[in-house]
Amino acid sequence: MSDCGGRGNSSFALIVVLFILLIIVGTSFGKSY
Repeated sequence: MSDCGGRGNSSFALIVVLFILLIIVGTSFGKSY
């Protein structure tokens, strides 16, 4: 499933980074309230 080499990889990495950021923000809000 490799699609021009880097393109699918970079989009997957972007999704992972956004997901981790969401978890960090969620946990910090959870500790705040």
